[in-house]
Amino acid sequence: MEYERKLTESIQGIRPSGIRRFFDIVNEMDNVISLSVGEPDFKTPWHVREAGIRSLELGKTWYTPNRGFRELREEICRFLYRRYQLTYDPDTEVVVTVGGSEAIDIALRCLCGAGDEVLIPQPSFVCYEPLTVMAGATPVTIETKAENAFRLTAEELEQAITDRTKLLVLPYPNNPTGAIMERDDLVAIARVIEKHDLMVLSDEIYSELTYGGKNHVSIASIDGMRERTVVINGFSKAYAMTGWRLGYAAAPVPIAEMLTKLHQYCIMSSPTTAQYAAIEALRHGDQDIAGMRSEYDMRRRFVVGTLCDMGLDTFTPEGAFYAFPCIRSTGLSSEAFCTRLLHEKRVALVPGSAFGDSGEGYVRLSYSYSLKHLSEALSLIEAFIREL
Repeated sequence: MEYERKLTESIQGIRPSGIRRFFDIVNEMDNVISLSVGEPDFKTPWHVREAGIRSLELGKTWYTPNRGFRELREEICRFLYRRYQLTYDPDTEVVVTVGGSEAIDIALRCLCGAGDEVLIPQPSFVCYEPLTVMAGATPVTIETKAENAFRLTAEELEQAITDRTKLLVLPYPNNPTGAIMERDDLVAIARVIEKHDLMVLSDEIYSELTYGGKNHVSIASIDGMRERTVVINGFSKAYAMTGWRLGYAAAPVPIAEMLTKLHQYCIMSSPTTAQYAAIEALRHGDQDIAGMRSEYDMRRRFVVGTLCDMGLDTFTPEGAFYAFPCIRSTGLSSEAFCTRLLHEKRVALVPGSAFGDSGEGYVRLSYSYSLKHLSEALSLIEAFIREL
C-alpha cells in the first residue's frame, strides 16, 4: 500500500524532534553520560507523591470535571496571584491539561487557522512550529540574538508582523537559551501587540526557575495584555513532576470556553491522581521549589564557568535549567559536534539546530543533573575540544 497517499502531507512534512532523536540514539548505546533531556534529577517531593498515593488508596480513580477539579483550579488561581499578581476566575478561566504541551496545542488550534501567521522567537522549544502547522497556520520565526541576551525586542517583533499575523508565541524563560524577559522588555513588546491587535501565547513553564534574585514577570500582568494572553504553565519543571503529565492554561472567558471544548473532545479530563498531587504541591510546595532552584543555580554557575574556561563562549542563562554554549570556534556544525562527542566521548548533548535554524553554531546541555554527573560530562567535553 502507498501510505504516502493516505497520510496527510502536512504531518508527513513535519520533522521529528531533534531532542528525541538524540535521546533515542543514547538509549541504544552503553555507558553514555547524557545532558540531553530537560528532566529534573530530583524526585517529586514526598508529600506530593503521598497525596497521589493516598488518593489511589481511597479509590479516587474516577473521571474529573473537564476543566479539572475545582479545588485544583482554585489553588492554581491562588498561585498565579501570589507569585505573578495575575487574577483569574477558577470557574471560568482555567483549564487543567495533560502537561503544558496539551495546553499549547489546544491554544494554537483555538486561536489560529488557515491563512494566519504565528510569530515564534527562536531558538525555542521544538513544539511550537509543528503544532502551528498542525493547527493549519503558518509559522514565522524571529531570530533572537546573543547580543540581546536572546530576548525578543520590540523592533524585531515589529519587523516580523504582516497583515496575516494573528499570534505571538512568547517562550520565556526560554528553552534552550535560558533567556528571560524583564518588565521593561515586556512593556515595549505589549505596545507593539496592542498596535497590531495581536494575541499572545505565553509559555511560562519555567517561571519558577528564574535566577539572580529576579522574579518572573508574566506579560499578562502588563496593562492591556491579560485580555490578549493565554498563560501556559504546569508542574513538570518546578515541582519535578514530569511523569505526572499535568499542566494548565489560564485565559479570558471566551478563550477558556473554546479551550475547554477542544480539551473535552480530544482528552476529556487530565489524570485524576496527578490532580490530587498537584493540589498538595501548590498548597505546600513553595519550599520545595526554593530548594531545587537553589541547587540549579549552583549548577548553573558551575556549568557556565567551566564551559567558558574551556574556551566555549557561553551566555549566562537567567532562567530554566539549560546552558547554550557557542561551538563555532571548533569549526564543527552543531550536528557534527554532538554526533562526534557522542561517539568519541559517550556524552550526549542536543544540537542547537534542533531549536530552529538560528540555533546553528550552538549546543544545548541541561544542568538538571547532579554535580557529579555534570563534572564527568564536562571533563569529557573539555578533552574532546582539546583533541579537536
